[in-house]
Amino acid sequence: MPLLSVIIPCYYNEENLPVTLPRIEALCAKMPTGSEIEYVLVDDGSKDGTWAAIQDWHTKYPDRVQAIRLSRNFGSYNAALAGMKYAAGDVNLVISADLQDPPELIPKMFAYWQMGHKLVLANRTARSDGFFNDLFSNTYQRLLKHYALKNVPDGGFDLVMFDRQLRDEVVRINEKNTNTLYMLLWLKYDYVSIPYERQKREVGKSRWTLRKKIKLLIDTFVSFSFFPIRAITTLGFLLGFLAIIYSLVIIIGHIFGWGFVQGWSSMMIVVLFLGAFQMVALGVIGEYVWRALDAARDRPNYIVDQIITKKS
Repeated sequence: MPLLSVIIPCYYNEENLPVTLPRIEALCAKMPTGSEIEYVLVDDGSKDGTWAAIQDWHTKYPDRVQAIRLSRNFGSYNAALAGMKYAAGDVNLVISADLQDPPELIPKMFAYWQMGHKLVLANRTARSDGFFNDLFSNTYQRLLKHYALKNVPDGGFDLVMFDRQLRDEVVRINEKNTNTLYMLLWLKYDYVSIPYERQKREVGKSRWTLRKKIKLLIDTFVSFSFFPIRAITTLGFLLGFLAIIYSLVIIIGHIFGWGFVQGWSSMMIVVLFLGAFQMVALGVIGEYVWRALDAARDRPNYIVDQIITKKS
């Protein structure tokens, strides 16, 4: 009998879980006869009552719930990675606890997996997160699709179902500072994409801050693309070419007595422009060097503080 592992990263979801978990359970109860369900709930260092809510769910379903508590906040993608490591399912589902990604898609996604599709995505066609959140997300997805992962579906995704084989590969790779779910796309398996409209959050407050969004943007590009480095190289060659042309113009001008006016302002503009370019270039290179150092130190992506396993 196939086992579905429902992996739910949780961060300050004390108010969400009493609503989210029964709704997912009601839908999973409609799964095909013979299939089994387990829940892998990962508390990503919450300081509210999230862990207590997870323990309550384990008490209610002790034979189907694994509860994992991380020692601090490691980020939602590392929490998902922790859930993937401890999940025992033949097929796995990662879903957020805030219900913005509709769990009503789970039976349909499971049906596609039964047809033999190892990767099933739910891609966003519209959002209700506010103008600036929508703008950032759409810009992020377009840049990622154009310069890093060509096979990213339009709108991106957070709700994903994947076969055990893919889960084992992502856990084995164990890459740092990356988008764990998009690693599934990097594996280059064919996938089925189900469009949906991302719903407005009704319960609780989002902890997805601008700082975390910017970090995700940088991490994703550094993980999946050499474009920033190549852009610096290309711009460097372009500036060098322009410098050669300008030098030739000056030399020819002196030969023919064109009488260039020597100006402090024009010189400072050039110096400031080149200085700014050098600082940006060093910053981009530093991002790659920092991640190389982080990988070389081989510190864990997360530290598990407590595990409450299923009762057999």
